Amino acid sequence: MTKKIAIAGAGFAGAVVARELAETGKYKIVVFESRPHLAGNCHTERDAETGVMVHQYGPHIFHTSREDVWKYVNRFAKFGPYTNRVKAVTARGVFSLPINLLTINQFFGKTFDPREAREFIGSLGDSSIEEPKTFEDQALKFLGRDLYENFFYGYTKKQWGVEPTELPASILSRLPVRFNYDDNYYVSRYQGIPIDGYTAIVEKILDHENIEVQLGEKFDPAFKDQFDHVFWSGPIDAYYNFELGRLQYRSLQFERFDAEGDYQGNPVINYCEARIPYTRITEHKHFAPWETHEKTVCFKEYSKLAEPSDTPYYPLRLQKDKELLRQYMDRIQGEPGITFIGRLGTYRYLDMHVVIGESLDLAKTCLGTSISDWPKFSASPL
Repeated sequence: MTKKIAIAGAGFAGAVVARELAETGKYKIVVFESRPHLAGNCHTERDAETGVMVHQYGPHIFHTSREDVWKYVNRFAKFGPYTNRVKAVTARGVFSLPINLLTINQFFGKTFDPREAREFIGSLGDSSIEEPKTFEDQALKFLGRDLYENFFYGYTKKQWGVEPTELPASILSRLPVRFNYDDNYYVSRYQGIPIDGYTAIVEKILDHENIEVQLGEKFDPAFKDQFDHVFWSGPIDAYYNFELGRLQYRSLQFERFDAEGDYQGNPVINYCEARIPYTRITEHKHFAPWETHEKTVCFKEYSKLAEPSDTPYYPLRLQKDKELLRQYMDRIQGEPGITFIGRLGTYRYLDMHVVIGESLDLAKTCLGTSISDWPKFSASPL
């Protein structure tokens, strides 16, 4: 008998699970999407005035080291070559990120080779910090005060809305220091941007006879009994109507401005000083270097604590959030017929490639087990 599956959310998490189940012919899937478009926060559309492909909810660069994930997205799109090279404006000038040998030599006015740079940076670290517990501890232990205060303190405080002493040390692990001249922001084996944008990928993933998509339709948990199983990619606490309290997220506000020609000469420039209210400026035509446009579209990006009416982007995951998350997880264990997926569904900071990989892995698990034994989460939130 064909099983009826509901999926809340038409981002990558929901789309990949829908497609993998649909292709077996054993399931009929209904995808509910509250927004008027597909692809969630990865949504892209071509700007009518300038012709620039705009990443509507902030820039997304696809990168992965999983060959199966790279092959999967290439089934549905042609990717253009793209290397993410970020610049940072600091009180001491403009430098490359992540911090690399050129950054170090320019910042300190040196001509170090890799060995000399490693020894020099090592000498700057605070050796009194044995086990870093906070973001600031981690930075001071491994980078020293000058690099921390110029590159990370102001930007981090703006991005997360709290002092870096309140953030876990693990956040800094995503910001590597390199002792060579490699300024590629990522170390992933594969990297690129889809030529026709991300929304076109999700459209093709969901283009299957066993998948029905309902745009502008929010899935109500009260509908659950009409389906054999539900995959929920919205916020965990929203599923329960925030009955135990609200988990905290950071949200983003975008201030668009247009210009002639080339505004800043790079797709992404971070503004690290706390006195500058925005975190970065993105210039979207540079995300498609194979295209040519006379005009350009830019966005100043501001970070803020998400209010109920805001789009949630980044789980804050402070200690009180983790305690509340555990309460919701305990409640979910007694909830049959539902799986929480994706960034919001597992309350974790996840890039696209991780979401796709976890969704592929989840679908494989589901297809190998009875529907009554399907996991509660695509991956553990803690």
